[in-house]
Amino acid sequence: MNTTIIRTAVAFVFSILAAQSIAALQPDPDSTNDTNPTPDFIVHPDESSITYHTVTINGTPIHYQATAGTITLANLRDDHKPTAKMFYIAYHKLDQPYDESQQDTHPTFPDPTTRPITFSFNGGPGSSSVWLHLGTFGPQRVNPIDDFGNPGPPPYKLVDNEYSLLDQSDFVFIDPVTTGYSRAEKDNSEKDFHGVNQDIRSVAEFIRIYLGKNKRWSSPKYIAGESYGTTRAAGLADELQSTHGISLNGVILVSAIMNFQTARFDIGNDLPYPLFLPTYAATARFHNTLSNKYQNMDIEKFLREVEEFAMTDYTLALAQGDQLSDKDRNNIAKKLADYTGLSEDYLLRTNLRITMPRFPKELLRDRGETVGRLDSRFKSFDRDDAGERYEYDPSYVAIQSIYTESMNTYLREDLDYQSDLRYEILTNVWPWSFSGVADNQYLNIAERLRKTMHKLPHMKVFVANGYYDLATPYFATQYTIDHMFLRPQLRDNIEMHYYEAGHMMYAEYSMLQKLKADLDQYYESRTQD
Repeated sequence: MNTTIIRTAVAFVFSILAAQSIAALQPDPDSTNDTNPTPDFIVHPDESSITYHTVTINGTPIHYQATAGTITLANLRDDHKPTAKMFYIAYHKLDQPYDESQQDTHPTFPDPTTRPITFSFNGGPGSSSVWLHLGTFGPQRVNPIDDFGNPGPPPYKLVDNEYSLLDQSDFVFIDPVTTGYSRAEKDNSEKDFHGVNQDIRSVAEFIRIYLGKNKRWSSPKYIAGESYGTTRAAGLADELQSTHGISLNGVILVSAIMNFQTARFDIGNDLPYPLFLPTYAATARFHNTLSNKYQNMDIEKFLREVEEFAMTDYTLALAQGDQLSDKDRNNIAKKLADYTGLSEDYLLRTNLRITMPRFPKELLRDRGETVGRLDSRFKSFDRDDAGERYEYDPSYVAIQSIYTESMNTYLREDLDYQSDLRYEILTNVWPWSFSGVADNQYLNIAERLRKTMHKLPHMKVFVANGYYDLATPYFATQYTIDHMFLRPQLRDNIEMHYYEAGHMMYAEYSMLQKLKADLDQYYESRTQD
């Protein structure tokens, strides 16, 4: 074949292929999406996702609207430029089931003046609201393999929460900036939100905006926090009232910490040692390291005895320092050994001061096991048995994946919220600023709660405490509240509740039931006031 003919044919074929390639890159005139192509990475969807569901609580079907979305915080001083988007999931009870296919109808809600609304968050700082949300308050909950709260193998999926509080109140679960899907906006630093006062102000501003956008100013209002979320809640009660004129009907504190001196094992600060002792004792009793006398004693009676010793002989002994006689030192060491299961020799070598995290490593050292911090009933193993402290918290490991996987599935499949951000379950927000509130001193936010309770004598506080909580021990919380110096006529406005469980008492099925019953009574008694 003539070479010229071959070259002409090849050139013709390549020209056709080139034309097809160029055409493939051109916009399709019949396409309606090319002017607004779907972004490769979705940070926050343009619109909130609204879905409708039903859950049965106490034998009664509760129909509700679920909303997953963000509220924009803005600079209020001058230009009102956005500073952050705060993600939330809200549940509002419906008067009746709502069928979205009926386009001429709209969902109907109970009278907002009689329907409470509760704003809920967790702690850290740096934690999303996932724990209270999927552990106890929300209409869906995690599904462990046993009543104790062990997660079992993945995959994990939520189940209807028959012990939700949605029958008592609407709920809004708030993720503070940097947690969940909440992020600082462009040209703003997330560090601007990482501090005691900054955090309180941003959450208060979220609540103010939410009440306006959803016409809930006239509703009974509650806040609920867990762990550092109780620190936030104590300050938030004051901020809402004093800055925004928002008066709360109630505050729910789960595993509280308001006076940080009670939990800081610093040289020269002897306060935590007697306040942690009852939890050490409860833990030792649970793991069967005590004598039969205490193993067989009712736990309430046993803890009252330990508390008495902690506040009297033990506190006085610590206060004497090197002036404590050898005889008294040995007597205290023996008593501590009786209550904690640790050896007298070890206790003497610690100067009678048992720190956390030394205790979780030492208690079961002879068995080669460590105990948990969030829930000291959980056990695990470290790389070796000679360490000073535990390698990791087995009670946190037990909850980490089941909550993380369940939440990510729930957001996309049930709530239809599509974001490519990582949902930050628990993230690092340090350094956390204490400027202006705890400069060169321990943070004690309980004073703000005291001040608000004096201003709002109708406001009632519910406190939930776990006996096996080595993060925020129940006796430290009791000490803090006893030192708020409320007026006598207001002291009954604080309800103290105790659970044979850990930091997240609702992780255990029987304690979830008890917490639900206690909170039902709390909400119902508020409506009768």
